[in-house]
Amino acid sequence: MKPFALLSFVLLLGSVHALADDRPNIIVIMADDMGYADAGFTGAKDIQTPNLDKLAASGVVFRQGYANHPFCGPTRAALMSGRYQHRFGFETNPAYDPANPIMGIDPDVTLFPKRLQKAGYVTGCVGKWHLGAAAPFHPNNRGFDYFYGFLGGGHDYFRIDLTQPVKEAYLQSLTRNDKPATFDGYLTTGLSRDAAGFVASNKDKPFFLYLAYNAPHGPLQAPDEDIERYKHIEDQKRRVYAAMVDVMDRGIGEVISAVEENGLRDNTLIFFLSDNGGPQATKQKPGKWNGSSNEPFRGGKGDLYEGGVHVPFIASWPTKIPAGTTFDSPVISIDISRTAIAAAGATPGDKHAMEGVDLIPFVTGEKTGAPHDNLYWRSGPRWSVLAADGTKHVQENDSKSAQLFFLPDDVSESNDLITDKPERARQLRETFERWDEENVPCRLMGYIDYHKKRDVFFSEAIPEEAKESGYKPNVKGNFK
Repeated sequence: MKPFALLSFVLLLGSVHALADDRPNIIVIMADDMGYADAGFTGAKDIQTPNLDKLAASGVVFRQGYANHPFCGPTRAALMSGRYQHRFGFETNPAYDPANPIMGIDPDVTLFPKRLQKAGYVTGCVGKWHLGAAAPFHPNNRGFDYFYGFLGGGHDYFRIDLTQPVKEAYLQSLTRNDKPATFDGYLTTGLSRDAAGFVASNKDKPFFLYLAYNAPHGPLQAPDEDIERYKHIEDQKRRVYAAMVDVMDRGIGEVISAVEENGLRDNTLIFFLSDNGGPQATKQKPGKWNGSSNEPFRGGKGDLYEGGVHVPFIASWPTKIPAGTTFDSPVISIDISRTAIAAAGATPGDKHAMEGVDLIPFVTGEKTGAPHDNLYWRSGPRWSVLAADGTKHVQENDSKSAQLFFLPDDVSESNDLITDKPERARQLRETFERWDEENVPCRLMGYIDYHKKRDVFFSEAIPEEAKESGYKPNVKGNFK
C-alpha cells in the first residue's frame, strides 16, 4: 500500500473509532407495579427516592409519560420491540413454561438490543424478563450478550426453594446466561450490584443495560431494617411497599455511581419508567392494592384509565438534555427504544420497522410540537386513544359505553364529555379503528387459563390401561 493511501486508511479508521466513542452508553431502568405518585419527583412525601429525584433533576421529566399496556408482559414486549405489541399478538402475560416454544414473544420480531448488537454495542439484561421462558425467548437468543435474572413474571425476594411447586417460578433458580444462578440477601440489592458490575466490566466499549427490577411488585417483602425506617407509615402494606421502593432507589444510585466512577456519566443516556401503574383495590379484588398511590389519577394496574398507564418517566443525558427540563406532550415506552436506536446510530429496520419516536430533538427544542398525533391502547375488548391535545376516548369496564375526557382540565377522568362532544369522540374512535386494522388477535393464552388446561393434560396423559385398572392419582393444580 502506498504511504499516502496507508495514511488515509489510518485516518479513516481513527475517525470511525472517534465516531464510535461519541456514541452514548444507554441504560433503561424499569420498575414493576410502581405507583405514579410514589417518587419524590412525582410528589411523594412519605417515601424517600433521592436517587430518582436527582436523576429527574439532571434531565427531563415527561409529565405525560405512558406505558404501552396496563400490565407487565405486554409493556415489556412493546419496549423491547419498539412496536405496539398488538402488531404481533402479545396482549397478555405469558405463562411460565420452559417447555413451550410458542409461549413468548414471536422469534420473528426483532428486539432493539439485537439492533444495538449489530451496531457494535455490548448488551446486558438484569432482572425480570417475562417475555417467555423457553429457549426461543431466552435473552441471550434475543439480542443480549449477558443476562442475569429470572425468565418469569416475578420472584420471591429472599429465597429459592426447588422443593416447592413451580407455578409461575417465584421460587425457582435465577439464570445467569446459560446456567442456573442464585442470589444472596435481598433480590433487589443483588440485581443492583450485578447491574453495577456490568457497567464496570464494559466501561471501555459502548454498552446497553436493561435493568428490569421486579420491585415493588408482589410479594410484598423487604428487609426488616428498611421496613423499620418507614414505621411512620401506619398502613402495613404501604410501609413494606415504601421500603421496597427505597431499596430500589438506593440500587439505582449504586448503578449510577458505577457510571460516574468510570467517567461515563456525561455521555450515558438513562431512562427510568414503570411498566404500569400501581395495583389498586376494586370491588371484585379488594385485596389487589399493593400499597401504591397513583394520585391524582383514576384506576390502577390493569385499567386503561390514567392510573393504569400514566407512569413516572425520566430521561437523563448530560451532554444532550438540559438539566431541569420538563416535557408536556404525551410520550410512550416504545419511544425509549426508538430514541436509543437513534442515539446509537443503529437502524430501526424496514420490514416491521420500529414505531416509536426519537425524543431527543423534541426535548432539546430542535423539533417543536408533539411527537405523536395519538397514542393507542387495546386490552381485550377495552380500548383507548389519547390525542396530542390531551383529549382521551376510552372504553373501560367501569362504563357500559365509551367515555371522553379532556385531561388538561380533568386529569382524574371524572367529567365525561361524550354527550357534549360526540363528533370529537367519533373522530377519535375512527382514528383508533384505523390503527387497529394493522393489529392481530392475541396469540397467547392467559397464564391462569393456560395452567388449568395444562393440568387437564397431565390427567389425560395417563395411559388408558392404567386408568382402566383403577389408577386415579390426585392431580393437584399447578396454579391453585
